[in-house]
Amino acid sequence: MQFTSGIEKGSKLVGLALAQRVAGDTMSAKAAAEQARNTLESLKKDQPDNAFIAAALAVAYAILEEKDSALNEAQRAITLLPSNKDRLSGPAFEENLALVEMIIGENSRAIATLTRLLQTPYGGWLYSPPPITPALLRLDPIWDPLRGDPVFQKLCEEKQP
Repeated sequence: MQFTSGIEKGSKLVGLALAQRVAGDTMSAKAAAEQARNTLESLKKDQPDNAFIAAALAVAYAILEEKDSALNEAQRAITLLPSNKDRLSGPAFEENLALVEMIIGENSRAIATLTRLLQTPYGGWLYSPPPITPALLRLDPIWDPLRGDPVFQKLCEEKQP
């Protein structure tokens, strides 16, 4: 793979790790996440205020089961670019938090975050540019760990006007 930047390399490796995780290949997912973590931690030193690096690093940590680091980085990304300063992109970092919460097994927290996001117009992260919708929650296998939760099942229902 050729990359034009370290951020691109780190984010592509995180995407690969997520895809491998969804496919059930935990060992490969962790290997890709470890490469992503190493790349992104190096970038974080040079760009400590970059919310995109913090968000990607949070997912890498989550896949590596480094729960505290994952939550800290996800929250740091939100702090660096909060929704009240950037209403279009800011909520995407909350979407990233929901993803991290789900990966580390904090399902109730992830569902609460997704509930807020479903009521917020923004430019999305996972489905860029669309935000999370009930249909995407229903169809995307990335959210499979939440499927058994009745509160999550309600989020997947389309609201009729």
